[in-house]
Amino acid sequence: MIEEAADLETYLPLAYRTPKERDYIRFLWEAFNTNAEHGKYQFAFLAYHMLVMSFVYFNIWQIKLIRPGPFETAMVGFSKDVEKNLMAASSPFVFSAVNERSVLRFLKLIQCDNAKIGIYAKLVDERNDTAHANGNIFFNSEGEMTRKVRDVMRTVEEIQRHSAPAIGEGYESFLIASQDPEEREYTDEAQQIEEVLVKKFYMSASDIAFCRDYDIAGLAGEPGFAAIQVLHQKLAEQYPPEEEAEDA
Repeated sequence: MIEEAADLETYLPLAYRTPKERDYIRFLWEAFNTNAEHGKYQFAFLAYHMLVMSFVYFNIWQIKLIRPGPFETAMVGFSKDVEKNLMAASSPFVFSAVNERSVLRFLKLIQCDNAKIGIYAKLVDERNDTAHANGNIFFNSEGEMTRKVRDVMRTVEEIQRHSAPAIGEGYESFLIASQDPEEREYTDEAQQIEEVLVKKFYMSASDIAFCRDYDIAGLAGEPGFAAIQVLHQKLAEQYPPEEEAEDA
């Protein structure tokens, strides 16, 4: 078992909008673990790559919801059909219909520059090399696979750091839109957070950590600031830091 691979869980959604999406991610984890346990590291890498690309799609989904204007502008160059499908998308997995190298360019909207995107694209090239019947076994040992997992996780962590400002924007918009219990989707704070924030935006534990640390003082002028404070406190209670959750 490659324990470091499990660190990716921190960056994948805490909850999914449909059982099908949840089951798909579980299936990929099972495929990774089973192949790794039996020394089939090349196939384990393929499953892990699919998990990482899912992480990328979830991040791009957040960009689409939080920064819709720049997102639409970034689609220049795609065909009209692709543009239409992406704008009407109801799931992050719709992005899988776009060439993986091309879809990475949306990360420019969270200030990932061309040099970084070029590095990320190499992961796609490596996946392609391992997926083709070319007579090569690229990962012959757990050590080789572990080194690759570390490389991949550095990329994941870098993308996540770049996403922090967008997550802050999305969280602020959520709080403002949810400040009136009578007007929002759910009067219950916990349900509002789970359905309208966590599930809608496919929030990960790392995303929620950004939200917990968000300074809501800038919203003090909002008429429903008291309700905003309650929501912010409820989020901290509902999704405490990992160490506090373990002690509870």
